[in-house]
Amino acid sequence: MFGRKSKDLPSPGDSLPGRSQPVSVPETHFINGNPLEGPYPEDTEVAVFGMGCFWGAERRFWKMSGVYTTSAGYAGGATPNPSYEEVCTGMTGHAEVVMVVYRPADVSYDELLRVFWETHDPTQGYRQGNDVGTQYRSAIYTTTDGQLDEAKRSKDAYQAVLTEKGFGDITTEIEPLGEYYYAEDYHQQYLGKNPHGYDCHANTGIAYPGLS
Repeated sequence: MFGRKSKDLPSPGDSLPGRSQPVSVPETHFINGNPLEGPYPEDTEVAVFGMGCFWGAERRFWKMSGVYTTSAGYAGGATPNPSYEEVCTGMTGHAEVVMVVYRPADVSYDELLRVFWETHDPTQGYRQGNDVGTQYRSAIYTTTDGQLDEAKRSKDAYQAVLTEKGFGDITTEIEPLGEYYYAEDYHQQYLGKNPHGYDCHANTGIAYPGLS
């Protein structure tokens, strides 16, 4: 992972112009063979999480029972159809994220939130471990009002536990999903294709208490 280590998000007017056409991605998931792009089955929902480098983050979710498909992408920025190289400059405003398509009957959103909170450090701001830049920020982008409510409540619940253990404030960005852009072909299920590839994620080591 490379690029300028930007410390601030650009304004929409200062963001790179991007392009009109999206990148092409594989039709199916490298691991489970399900479609990468929608429309998805009616009994599924979509969740989007930013946890630093999307390679390791995606693998954490595709291993979960009840997850239909996953993809690596970009969200939270202003540049249309950004390239990976552009995102790494810090001048698109995007975070590296993972889209998780899941069946709520088989895995709850709160279970996805548990993986999110426990497998990265949400107090690090514009970084994760050795990866520094706005594209590595912690983020939850929601697709329903219910998700937005649960995400905010989960942040409060986890913050209470972290504070007890001496950690600082959670910096996670929580807001409704705007545009989601798929990352390039070679990023999709990267650690399925390269099992020993780069997977850098810090974590607090503190269990998420869950929502009662």
